[in-house]
Amino acid sequence: MRPKKGKEISERLKEFPDHPVFEKLLENNSKEIFNKLIPVSGDVSVEDLGLSPEDRQLLVDNVNVVIHSAATLDFEDGLRPTVKINVLGTKRILELCKQIKDLKVMVHVSSAYVNSFLKEAEEKIYETPGDVDSVINLVNRLSDEALVDMEKTILRGHPNTYTFTKHLAEHEVKNCSNLFPCTIVRPSMIVASWKEPVIGWTCSKVGPQGFLMGAAKGVVRRLPLSTENIADYIPVDVVINQLLVAGWHAAKQKSGLTVYHCTSSTQNPFRWNMLNSVVNEMLHNYPLKSAVWYPHLQFVPSLFLFRISAIFVHFFPAILLDMLLRITGGKPILFRLHKNVWNSLGRLETFIFSEWRFHNPNTRELATQLNSVDEDLFYINISSIYWIEYFVNLHLGVRKYLNKESEKTIPAAKTKDAILKVAHIVWQVMIIALLWFIFATIFGFTMLQSCWAPAIMYYLYTLL
Repeated sequence: MRPKKGKEISERLKEFPDHPVFEKLLENNSKEIFNKLIPVSGDVSVEDLGLSPEDRQLLVDNVNVVIHSAATLDFEDGLRPTVKINVLGTKRILELCKQIKDLKVMVHVSSAYVNSFLKEAEEKIYETPGDVDSVINLVNRLSDEALVDMEKTILRGHPNTYTFTKHLAEHEVKNCSNLFPCTIVRPSMIVASWKEPVIGWTCSKVGPQGFLMGAAKGVVRRLPLSTENIADYIPVDVVINQLLVAGWHAAKQKSGLTVYHCTSSTQNPFRWNMLNSVVNEMLHNYPLKSAVWYPHLQFVPSLFLFRISAIFVHFFPAILLDMLLRITGGKPILFRLHKNVWNSLGRLETFIFSEWRFHNPNTRELATQLNSVDEDLFYINISSIYWIEYFVNLHLGVRKYLNKESEKTIPAAKTKDAILKVAHIVWQVMIIALLWFIFATIFGFTMLQSCWAPAIMYYLYTLL
């Protein structure tokens, strides 16, 4: 663990029992169960993992299983931090593994998108995109400006430094697979829990959790995506189960390296058109008491159309609402939020409008290796996920764990939702009436002569 936000690791560990993810665990156990956890201070981005000699020896003498999940996932990061954490961090973990006296298995958490330069990927390690030592040498030798200038050449078809460095890291694991049992698990976009610890649990604002959070507030009203494309989502509890099952299986085999896609695209694909008719119903069945405007979410099929619509349905309302927040003593955040989204769209376009198929025969075969008891405890077969029901539960999880609103607030939230609906209709009438008046004045019509204009204006508005 790393010290974080001014708190030492012992303090951070004491906060664990208060985290909502452990509510289910503590229904049948006391907080003493957390005494099993022994933290050591460390950081994969520094030499020797930042471990003291005493802590390193403690790990060498006592650890049997290593799950390496530390990484930087920031698509905006340059080569220096991503190589430092994703590549050198993995090398340092593997050096530790070589010293561990009784290592049963090393489980490496990769990403399905390490091969995002391919639209279809198999469960195998593809040819390295570069020599690791050469890349490390470049990072150590060149300035930040020079690295930015050379980035596209170095990435060799990878969309960003994250997928490139995670690809390199897989080859580091492969190089050690003859020394001790290793396995690689590649999750796709990790989303809220399917079943455990509770249905719909999440702590992440990335992906669908983030924009459903904004949509429920009424501030995210348009979403750029291709509704016909497969969006590969995988619940967090399935990922955790697969790490454990893959590690168990690799430890039994004792040799070789197996790669697993922890994905849904070829087994139980999700497309956003499944939610076209229910997403707004979902937002109003379980509204937020803290909503600032009447929620209504529409999917937009291109970045160009999204940028046009965002000016009218995101930025203009954000300016007005931020002004209101300033007047009432609040902190204006909406314009900045939409500006950050706007600025990030170019970097995310590949992932928003592309479709990948990650074939997972190894994962399906792994599921068959479990007996009936383990199959229930460590479920990794996602064939039975019903995506509409899943996303309703995800929305409820976002409502509870991200927006911090309990189920008790739903009646009051529905009352506010009805008030916001009236306010939304009145606002639309006022805007169209104003535009109608401006139109009639400019072209010399009376309001009666241009009575056809409001209908056209409303129609054009719905296209935004």
